[in-house]
Amino acid sequence: MKLNFTGITDPGLIRSNNQDAYYIDPKGRFFVVADGMGGHAGGEEASRIATQEIRAYLEENWQSPQSSSELLDQALWKANEAILQDQQHHPERADMGTTAVVVVFREPESPYCSHVGDSRLYRWRNSQLQQITEDHTWVARAIRVGDITTDEARIHPFRHVLSRCLGRDDLHQIDVQSLDVQAGDRLLLCSDGLTEELVEQKINHCLQSHPSLEQAANSLVVAAKEEGGHDNITVILVAADHNS
Repeated sequence: MKLNFTGITDPGLIRSNNQDAYYIDPKGRFFVVADGMGGHAGGEEASRIATQEIRAYLEENWQSPQSSSELLDQALWKANEAILQDQQHHPERADMGTTAVVVVFREPESPYCSHVGDSRLYRWRNSQLQQITEDHTWVARAIRVGDITTDEARIHPFRHVLSRCLGRDDLHQIDVQSLDVQAGDRLLLCSDGLTEELVEQKINHCLQSHPSLEQAANSLVVAAKEEGGHDNITVILVAADHNS
């Protein structure tokens, strides 16, 4: 499958630093978005460590007999361990953590995704946007059990409370799933700086209005900033080519 891809990150309009990090493998084998938290230096360091560790593990073990599911699972556990070790050496960063969403294209297997936290993966197909990952947040759980509505969740005071993130010794599970990707699809990996500002209809409109991946990615960031840009905004777009 031939892939085209692009990525962009922006601090937004409120924050002076950028605690997001992302990595795009030049060969298009894997894609990573991480959104750090835990103070000015802590958040930046957590997302940097996670991205670096995930990249290193995937590169070193790409040809191993592990399945893609096992590869992703281990990569995120390694990232969690590395952040915990850094916390021990730097007590001032003891509360740092990060989300992560990762997609791998490793033939002959299907593409796979893993994630922790509320950075998301969407699939855009036939002008329809579908959220693939499920947020590890207090409000996401409250929506699932019917305690609050989706509209209420957007303004709920607990909407930023994560139930799971990298950098915690009580992390017990990493979600890994296979992906259905067809020619013509686009995948969107993003931090919550995008989804906090833009409803899905607006994200869908930006993707539909811009055939160029670079223009689409830029339009998403611009639109998020027009809605306030309260957080760092990171976007990766991956397109499966019709001609592949």
